[in-house]
Amino acid sequence: MNATNASNALKAPNEVSAGFSIARFLRSILREYLVVVAIVWLVLITVVVEPNFMTPANMLNIMRQFGPLVMVALGMTFVIIGGFIDLSVAGTISLVAVVTVTLIDPIGQVPAIMVGLAIGALCGYVNAKLVLTSGALTQAEALFITFGMSTVYSAIALMYSGGSTKHMRFIKGDVSVIEAIGQGSVGFFSVSFVIFLVCLAVLWVFQTQTRMGRAICLTGGNKTAAHLCGVPVSRSIVAIYTISGFMAAVGAIILFSRITTASPVIGAGYETNAILAVVVGGTTLKGGTGSVLRTVLGVLLVILMSNCLNLLGVTPYMQVVLKGTILVLAIWLDNRKQS
Repeated sequence: MNATNASNALKAPNEVSAGFSIARFLRSILREYLVVVAIVWLVLITVVVEPNFMTPANMLNIMRQFGPLVMVALGMTFVIIGGFIDLSVAGTISLVAVVTVTLIDPIGQVPAIMVGLAIGALCGYVNAKLVLTSGALTQAEALFITFGMSTVYSAIALMYSGGSTKHMRFIKGDVSVIEAIGQGSVGFFSVSFVIFLVCLAVLWVFQTQTRMGRAICLTGGNKTAAHLCGVPVSRSIVAIYTISGFMAAVGAIILFSRITTASPVIGAGYETNAILAVVVGGTTLKGGTGSVLRTVLGVLLVILMSNCLNLLGVTPYMQVVLKGTILVLAIWLDNRKQS
């Protein structure tokens, strides 16, 4: 065998090995981020089929749709990292929306917003106390408790509003702040997007730089071990649900500011979309790990998916089917990765 043949013989196994490595890498990426890859492909198809997708008006529309959901999802991130679930955000959004709108005339828009935020935090605090006093320290048990509380909050919103939708056009007082939140902009960015950036910065610092943020992660990883190590598990549970309720209230205010109406069922569906965004973003449902930054990516993917499906003319009913399918797929992939 001459030198050239010997050199080729040595290169061949290396090239085959490199090919297997690349294939293995691509398979791992596809397995880890299958949902993300699917949504990216949907966006690319929409760009080709529907030229209006890339227009400035549609980009601004995406930015405005981004606000309410990302607020709810950021709060949901802490609940899921802590090893729990919160289905009460739908009822919380509805209750906060109708109460805040009806209080604008009697007490003014800024005090009404403060009351709305306080109601959201109080709803979350009540959820935490119910979870703790009932001993529902598993995700499944918390799911049923928060589902029940969502029904309670929605019923209170229905009774408070008399079952009617509240329109901001009937408000006689000053609504300049509400209008700025819903329609205003700071340069290229909408006001709601600026509010999101502030909330994201605060929550990221809380998660990564504070003892309570680390305690929440430890609680979600293993509650028994965390308790034995001196982690304040009960305080962590109160913190995650209070944050979730408060962020749901922020989302409610941004939502009714944008659509200028508040109905007692305005929050319906936000719990599912928030969980979908958190899971698609990479936070594991088993708790212990996750990031608010990754949740932002998940929300963006969910919003882009909804926008693409609307532009492609997919009916709202089929969109619900697709979102449910994606949620099931994301949970299945999450369990496969953890096993």
